[in-house]
Formats: sequence, C-alpha cells, structure tokens
Amino acid sequence: ASTRRSRCCATARRRLICATDPLEIFAGFTWLQLAVALGTGLTAAFIRGLAGFGLAILLVPVLALTLTPVEAVLTTNVVALLIGGLELPRLLREAERSVWTIILLVLLTTLPGLALLAATPPNIARLLIALVALSAFFAMLFPVREPERPGMVTTGLTGVATGILTGFAGMPGPPVVPYYVGRAIPRQMAKSSMILIFTFAAAIGIGSGVALGRMHWRLAILGAMLLPMVIFGTWLGRKADGHVSDRAWRIFVGLVLGAAALAALAKLVL
Repeated sequence: ASTRRSRCCATARRRLICATDPLEIFAGFTWLQLAVALGTGLTAAFIRGLAGFGLAILLVPVLALTLTPVEAVLTTNVVALLIGGLELPRLLREAERSVWTIILLVLLTTLPGLALLAATPPNIARLLIALVALSAFFAMLFPVREPERPGMVTTGLTGVATGILTGFAGMPGPPVVPYYVGRAIPRQMAKSSMILIFTFAAAIGIGSGVALGRMHWRLAILGAMLLPMVIFGTWLGRKADGHVSDRAWRIFVGLVLGAAALAALAKLVL
C-alpha cells in the first residue's frame, strides 16, 4: 500500500509539473525543440529575406533532427504560409505569370509526395531530405541563362518536381530556384515569383497533411510561435539585400545552403 501511495504521489507531482509548463499544455514540445526551431527559423528567415528562398531548405532538415520528418515538413509549411500571406499583395504585383502554371501542378502532385514521406522510414526520410537540401547548393552553381521564359515542358517539369518535393521534403525550392534565379531577370521579380509559389505550396502541403490525417494542431502552434522570429529574420535579410551585388548574394546563399545540408548529413552519419 505504501508503494502504491508513493507511485501515486510521484504521478501527481509529474502531472503538476507538466501543468505548469505552457509548452506541454499547448503544444507538447520540449524547450530544446523550441530553441532549435527558433534559432533555425531566424537564420532561415534571414536567408529568405536576402535571397527570396531558403526558409524550408534550411528549416526542414534541422527540425527533422528533433521532430519526425512529417512534423518538420508540416510545421515549415505553416510558417511559410503565414509569412507569405502577410506579403501576398506585393507578391501578386511583382511575380512572373509563369507562377500560376507551376502552382497548378504543385496542387496536383503535393499529396502523392506527402503520402510517400509518410510511408518512408524516418531515418531514410531524413537522409533524403538532407540530400534534397544539398541539391539546392548545386543548383546555385549553374551559369545564369537568358531572361526569356522557359518552354512549357521545362515549366511543367518544374511544377511537378516542386509539388513532389513540397509533399516529401517541404522544399519547393530546389526546382524553383534554378528556374528563376538561373535566368537574367530582375532580382525582385525572381524573389517574388519564388515566394508566391512557396506560399501556395505551403497551403497545399497543409491541406494534404489534413487529408492524410497527419496535420495536428500542435504543429500549427509551433509554426505560429516561429512567425515573429521569421518576420524579424526576413526584415534583417532585406536590409542586407540592398548592400550586396548579385554575384555576392548568389555565392553567400549557395555556401549557406551547402553548409546546412552537410550539417544535416553529418548529424545522420555521426
């Protein structure tokens, strides 16, 4: 009887401690998970403000080290949707019209990508997500092409790949970046086009998560917690954007993307 009473008291104490922890009440995340998410969110948002992409490419691999890959993807989708929604009027004015073809194809191909992620073992999924992030680094090495819009085949393949990677890795960036950044079009048009696609891709990704029963309210709360840090980081990145040349920002972003992917791969190996 004494042992049972001791166990009951210990259980009551644990419940009391948990009840005083707002993170356990509202989201169920540990302080370590939140600290990692906030720190990575600030860095990723700075890159986003500077280059127009990089939020998911940096955020998903790091979040996937403390959350499940599906949770990392869906949390990043929440953040991307919230920050993109705040900028929507400007994005609609400045984006290239090709975005609508890509967005339509993303709508059709995101759900299969997320279903594939849900069926993939977590360690394999983390490895593949890190490799996707690394591919964005190599995309930055391609020479700049002429500003003319690519044909329908190239645009279609870009849209399909973007949708699959949105679902599987939460990263619409690797196919979209070379499509826009790799052409000699105004930097602001390229950035707005990419961010507009990422915003719609995030909404589609969240909808796919709901359809598969993998989108939980705790992920929406974590995404909302990250929003102020992402807003601040994006503002810092835009301030820096006005002080660097096109060549400098391409090199800087490429190095950061490569370092993030290598760090994620090293964490999996070690």
